[in-house]
Amino acid sequence: MPRAEARAIRHGFPWVYANELVLDRRTKALAPGTLAVLEDAERRPMGLVAVNPLSKIAARMLDRAPDATIDEAWFEARLTRALAHRARLYEAPFYRLVHAEADGLPGVVIDRFGGAAVIQPNAAWADRRLPELVAALQRVTGVTTVLKSATGRTRALEGLDAEGGVLAGERPGGPVAVPMNGARYMADLAGGQKTGLFYDQRPNHAFAAGLARGGRVLDVFAHVGGFGLAALAAGAESALAVDGSAAALGLARAGAEESGLAARFETREGDAFEVMAALGEEGETFDLVVCDPPAFAPAKPALEAGLRAYERVARLAAGLVAEGGYLVLCSCSHAADLARFRNASARGIGKAGRRGPLVHTGFAGPDHPLLPQLAESGYLKALVFRL
Repeated sequence: MPRAEARAIRHGFPWVYANELVLDRRTKALAPGTLAVLEDAERRPMGLVAVNPLSKIAARMLDRAPDATIDEAWFEARLTRALAHRARLYEAPFYRLVHAEADGLPGVVIDRFGGAAVIQPNAAWADRRLPELVAALQRVTGVTTVLKSATGRTRALEGLDAEGGVLAGERPGGPVAVPMNGARYMADLAGGQKTGLFYDQRPNHAFAAGLARGGRVLDVFAHVGGFGLAALAAGAESALAVDGSAAALGLARAGAEESGLAARFETREGDAFEVMAALGEEGETFDLVVCDPPAFAPAKPALEAGLRAYERVARLAAGLVAEGGYLVLCSCSHAADLARFRNASARGIGKAGRRGPLVHTGFAGPDHPLLPQLAESGYLKALVFRL
């Protein structure tokens, strides 16, 4: 591979793109997930990689040792290191256990829910080695139930199917209660979105909840009630959760019941843009408004349209914030970096005729470590404005 790209790999960049590799006919015919030794232009080995000729990411670095053996013991070593970090962070076993490249398991996400875990094997090499990964996971953590989540665009980009299921133990009989920030959230591990719950927002839930004490809260794109339930647990007067998914709102209501917060919690099903517009026409205002939408710009081709959508969210939401209240705007788009997202949000707030400083910028929690060489791993942004 070219010298510049080889230098980046030696300095810790974990991916090799297809246009950076010299692939002959035999290499192009390799099965996705095949292991190979990556060499530089002088044929010096740089490490053991997983190859996928079907993906734009043609190779992912697995181990800097070219002679490494990818077996249960190899998985155990990485899982043990990942677990040690989370055990220092949280008393209860509810967290993201593995965050892909940053934890040395490229393309692999594992969320833990007490005695159960959900794996997202978003790279072909991991999909092929699930038996070893599951065995190591059970041995290191003691979980008895392991599920596979196969949803999301990443697997499609790797040429993988969308078939999830039970990898070990039995399918949970219902939602799992997850304690977090003083509330209890209900996670549907088998049929919910991705792994069933978004742990990445935990510190942003906590920060926003501290601003909501004694006030009215609007939680838009609420999913299972992330911001709203945390705010109620911190002493908010009331919370209204808005989402287009009846199933997600059902889980949010169940979480409110489980947390003893149902009397102060309401839901409203519908398109978020339409509901915010309707609330504005009704003259409603809230002391804290939170918008945590899905990724409007998951990739570069969608960037401009995504930024316009974030601007529209900010404009509609800003008009619902009471004077002196707070607006929290979130983005989980890889393609929209912090500066672009912040500028789109500020434009939207300005178009609503509102003004106010940015008082806090939040990111994913420490169980979602960021690989410094890989900017894409810093996907989550949360902006807090006082209007």
